[in-house]
Order: sequence, then C-alpha cells, then structure tokens
Amino acid sequence: MTEEIPYRVTGQIGEIEFRTYPAIRVASVSGHPDNEAFGYLFRYISGNNRVKQKIPMTAPVITTETIPMTAPVISDAATMSFVMPEGYTRDDLPEPLEPGVRIEEIPARTVAVIRFTGRADPRAVEDQTARLLAILAEHQVRVIGSPFLMRYNAPFVPGFLRRNEAGVPIATDAPVPG
Repeated sequence: MTEEIPYRVTGQIGEIEFRTYPAIRVASVSGHPDNEAFGYLFRYISGNNRVKQKIPMTAPVITTETIPMTAPVISDAATMSFVMPEGYTRDDLPEPLEPGVRIEEIPARTVAVIRFTGRADPRAVEDQTARLLAILAEHQVRVIGSPFLMRYNAPFVPGFLRRNEAGVPIATDAPVPG
C-alpha cells in the first residue's frame, strides 16, 4: 500500500474537512505541463539522482498553481510535488540530477479540503476549488495561501475510483466547526 501523508481532522463543514498536517519534505518541479513534471519527479524517485537511490512513491501528488486565488485555473505555471516518505530528512534525500527538480520543506499547516472523484481535469479542479473557497468565505474561514490539488491514485486507475482533493491553507485561528 502506498504511504500517505498523515493528518488529523480537526473539524468539518458539510463535505469540507479541516486538517492539520505535519511538516513534510517534497521533491518539486515548476513550469512544466503535468505529464512532463510527473516524469521529472518519477525519474528522481526511480534513481535519477546523485547516488542512484530509489525512493518509495507516496501519496498524494500535490500540484499548486502560482496564480491569484480569485482565478483558480490550470496552467503550465504550476508546481508539482512528490511527498517524500516519512522519516527522510532533507539531508537524507539524494541530490536530483534533473535541472529544475528541487528538494523543499512544506511547514506544518492547517488546510481545508474538499474531496472529489473522477479525473482531475482543469474544469473539475476549477469547479471544486471554487466550491471550497465559496464555502470557506460563507463561514468566514480565513484563507492564507494558494489553492492546491492532491491526487492519490496512479494514472491507470479508472476515474470513478480516483480520490482527488482540492485544498487551501487556512489560518490556525480560523473558526473551525467540529
């Protein structure tokens, strides 16, 4: 079974979950279409790194847009990240050989997420992100970062079985209904 980022559910509004995540390490690449970005990152964990070390695949694959939150659309300006397995420190991770692949740390954070199935095509992601942001605004939950997409399944998994989540960082002082 694929390792997933651990999280704790701290509240809920309808289908929106509020979660706290620990700090995580990721391998990231920016400015490429999804299929190219995925290829760079998959090659990295498959041993295309300074010490030719294979790293287990984890879930989710995270895609963050580098555009204003008022216009959640899909573009080639995204950053795709593979989460590194728990227990790896930044110093444990081998240096990438591909230009543009970098190792980063995402600090611990609180996020709001909405889950959806099907293919995470641009329209579906835009619709789910808009729903998430509208519900948060209606409940006066303060958003403090850019929306992101989390995909949990391999590309060959049929759409109706796929788990996707649109998420956004929220203030830790945000009112979080239980």
